[in-house]
Amino acid sequence: MKSEKSQREKTFSPGALTRLEEIKKKYPDKRAALMPALYIAQDEFGWLRPEALKAVAQYLELPEMTVRSTATFYSIYKHEQAGRNMVRLCTNVSCMVLGASTLKGTLKTLYGLAPGGTSPDGRFQLEIGECIGACDRGPAMLVNDDLHTELDTKKLIQVLESYK
Repeated sequence: MKSEKSQREKTFSPGALTRLEEIKKKYPDKRAALMPALYIAQDEFGWLRPEALKAVAQYLELPEMTVRSTATFYSIYKHEQAGRNMVRLCTNVSCMVLGASTLKGTLKTLYGLAPGGTSPDGRFQLEIGECIGACDRGPAMLVNDDLHTELDTKKLIQVLESYK
């Protein structure tokens, strides 16, 4: 029978294991290490699927229910598979007046993206947001951490086609 340590090592990459060890040193109390460990697991697995929660529970030697209840309590964790690229379209007044609603329709028609959803090919996930701080250059959106401004349908398509 394989040891729990060897099972954990197969679950997390060496880089994630290093990060988890740093967290355990920083937070000697296992419960205090839980939220940072969940971030690492989310980063490692893309979202907190059941296997990720189980791996965190095993690594921190906490009950799975404790890990699951913490993960589901906070909205900062992803509980379903996300697209490879996060698209955040601003729909505040300035961006809406300048055409954000048209862009929202384009995202739905051409990419199959609905607010909160993921494109069928898994490339994009769409979040609709209030303000991303580019009101003077709207309509605007973030793709991951990249700001794109003064968008129209043509520019939107060009921008998204640059993300694979």
